[in-house]
Amino acid sequence: MPNIEPISDLRNYTEILKQVDVSGRAYLTQSNHGEYGILTMAEIDELDRYRAVCTLISKLKKAEERADKEGWISADDVEKELGVFD
Repeated sequence: MPNIEPISDLRNYTEILKQVDVSGRAYLTQSNHGEYGILTMAEIDELDRYRAVCTLISKLKKAEERADKEGWISADDVEKELGVFD
């Protein structure tokens, strides 16, 4: 369950940081509305990996749609384009 605290509690930030771990985040409110979240570095790294995967999948999907529309190129042509030699 997330820890929800008013942003004014940051005056005692060490207590809030103690409550943040891999399984729990701390959410800070301002005027009774969620404004900020405190995450561990492990959670940030995991989010970055998910974002990279989503970006890659999106680009691959666009490339596949383009290839279906414009035609695929052969593996030999790809190797020539990339300068790959046996």
